Amino acid sequence: MKKIASLLLLFVLLTTSSATTTDPFAGRWKLNVRRSSYPAGTCPKQMTIEMLPKGQAVEYRSDTTYANGKTAQTTYLADYTGKQVIVIGSHGMLLPVSLKRIAPRVVIASYLHGFEVVATSRRVVSNDGRWMTITTKSKDNAGKIVTSVGVYQRE
Repeated sequence: MKKIASLLLLFVLLTTSSATTTDPFAGRWKLNVRRSSYPAGTCPKQMTIEMLPKGQAVEYRSDTTYANGKTAQTTYLADYTGKQVIVIGSHGMLLPVSLKRIAPRVVIASYLHGFEVVATSRRVVSNDGRWMTITTKSKDNAGKIVTSVGVYQRE
């Protein structure tokens, strides 16, 4: 009986821990500047993103160093239902974000100003899980749609 109870406990522990790591986005990602494509003068010098599963949600944190040496941090906790959440930056609140998982390896992040979507990021993790590509479309100051493509490697 003790042996069965021990095996049952081991099974529960293994399935619980594997359930928390099944999100292909979970982990730490580092921007590969050479593989990325940003509008002139906007590519970060360095950027890391860390996403940790928290129940049905994800805890997101990014650390960015820009070409001019300035740094920024961003954090939020969001689920994948499309509900808006507050994004906290190193200098206060930023635009709210909502997340929707449209496939196991694809998440759409929508950034809102009022009731208008002002930027959309499509996050895709490669089949081997080593790369994440974030394609963001937003408007510049002239109202023209610009696209940036950040390619991140899992650390």
